[in-house]
Amino acid sequence: MRFLLIWYFIIINVFGVQIMKSDKNRAIHKQRRISEKSLWIVALIGGAPGAFVGMKAYRHKTKHFQFKYGFPILAIIDILIYVYLFSIVS
Repeated sequence: MRFLLIWYFIIINVFGVQIMKSDKNRAIHKQRRISEKSLWIVALIGGAPGAFVGMKAYRHKTKHFQFKYGFPILAIIDILIYVYLFSIVS
């Protein structure tokens, strides 16, 4: 079970980084964007640390209050949840 949890954490956070990168590239090329709802869904299902890293790395959504403060707070909550789950799952 711990193995699956680790892989979920890795995959969802890599996806979080990629979705921010993709949305930034779409913004630059004036293409159809990824909805903010989709970005939040990825963050809420455990990808907030990755989405936050992607936000900082690609300087995307950094001026939006809800992302600037919401993603870091949610990333901390996600990490605490992961740590708790790692400690109870054998």
